[in-house]
Amino acid sequence: MKYRIIAIVKDVKGYCPIYRVKDSFIVEWFYIKSESSSNICIHALSSMLTLISAFIHGLSAKDLGIGSEDDIGYIQCPDPGPPYTKGGTVIFELRRLKI
Repeated sequence: MKYRIIAIVKDVKGYCPIYRVKDSFIVEWFYIKSESSSNICIHALSSMLTLISAFIHGLSAKDLGIGSEDDIGYIQCPDPGPPYTKGGTVIFELRRLKI
């Protein structure tokens, strides 16, 4: 079965120079397609990579420990925000869709 994952920004705590709430991008096979943001943050992407590969290949969000439903999970970028950095952390909702 083939899947696509839509990563949607659910919340931004602090300041993020790249993402705003409701921004999104799509992961399909080995490609990232920007939907509403022209940039993909390498810090946010690095927090997703190991889980997103398993998720897109069929493991459930529940089994991966990132959600309470099979096809919806949540990942947080690693920037802790103030007072530790000038940035902020972003919470992404990962929605897996069959294609």
